[in-house]
Amino acid sequence: MSITKDTAVTIAYRITDARGKPLDAGTTAYLHGGHQNLFPKVEAALEGKGVGDQVALDLAVADAFGERDEALVRTIPKSEFPPGVKVGGRLQGPGPDGQPVLYNVVKIKGPEVHLDANPPLAGQAIRFTATVKAVRPATAEELAHGHVHGDHGHHH
Repeated sequence: MSITKDTAVTIAYRITDARGKPLDAGTTAYLHGGHQNLFPKVEAALEGKGVGDQVALDLAVADAFGERDEALVRTIPKSEFPPGVKVGGRLQGPGPDGQPVLYNVVKIKGPEVHLDANPPLAGQAIRFTATVKAVRPATAEELAHGHVHGDHGHHH
């Protein structure tokens, strides 16, 4: 089966920086065809591919995780910080527009906690390589939810 709109696709991927330094790797499943589960240029490169096929793309900042947005960086007093959350943890709080945002705890320094809601790879051009591991028709439930369920997909 080939990758086409509304197929559930499993890929093994690797992300490196422009010099080849490893940044991330793993296996993920996504719903193909404009469901915003994967970078659009990667989706376009995967269109028509089948199990075992590979793609490799150099993605500019705008085509990957986007520019860093300094409005998504906050410092809060440690006194307002929930107990038990550590550096590397996540904390939900209001974003610049008042809507809830998921912040990464990046540093705890003295009486301050530094939070950042930018994707960790924002502001970086990347090289994205992937191997197609599985392709199948998406279920009606996956199409309704806009993401793949099960192995390497979303779990409810």
